[in-house]
Amino acid sequence: MKDAVNDFLTGFKYPFKSFGYFRVPRILYMSIIPALINIFIYAAIFIFTYRYIISLSGTLSGFNQPDPGFFNYLIHISILVLSFFLLLFISYLAFVIFGGIISAPFNEQISIKVEEMIKGQKFVNQNGFWKDAWLSIKAEVVKLAFYFAVIIPLFVIGFFPVVGAPVSTIFGFIFSAFYNALDFMDYPMTRDLFPLFKKIKVVKSKFMLSFGFGTAAFLILFLPVVNALLKPVLVISGTAIFFEKNFKV
Repeated sequence: MKDAVNDFLTGFKYPFKSFGYFRVPRILYMSIIPALINIFIYAAIFIFTYRYIISLSGTLSGFNQPDPGFFNYLIHISILVLSFFLLLFISYLAFVIFGGIISAPFNEQISIKVEEMIKGQKFVNQNGFWKDAWLSIKAEVVKLAFYFAVIIPLFVIGFFPVVGAPVSTIFGFIFSAFYNALDFMDYPMTRDLFPLFKKIKVVKSKFMLSFGFGTAAFLILFLPVVNALLKPVLVISGTAIFFEKNFKV
């Protein structure tokens, strides 16, 4: 039990101990580009959607009428608060989907540089940037298919009476944490052309370590703006934990 807790805490701390890598100019440069792309994606989805919700809420609640009453105001505020948290979750999903695919080629280059620093030797890239980019994007699409194949049934279970909501919430969180660990430890495995089932087996081989790292990643990705800025840190720490903790099949 003690070892499991220590492994969880070790994994959880990995993103926060990886900021030192930004002293390397290439890593810093390759991190700025996807960060800006991700901020634009997240902000665009959140701002435009929430503005539409504000307008729609005012119409539905009667708040936009000339002399709204307290009841109209209460309904309007309630809709906005609930919509805000729902939109956070929707934006998180959109961020995972579009942000991951678009920034994949840049994240691949960050991961390669981290691997070089850990191993102390130059990475011999026989593919070239564009083939690496294609492999990274392809890997993202396959992982997303796996993610939705699990998360959609869990979402449906949430509508079952009594036990549905707690079961969906608990297992949804565990799976999301595991998926985030898989997502950010994936880059070295994609370079070695691991199929998805083999990647899952590798991440499961040290589950509590992966779960701790994935939990930290999940919490970071759920925070607006912070998620876009710190996603390169998760790429760095995912690569670092993979090599430094010697993940194997």
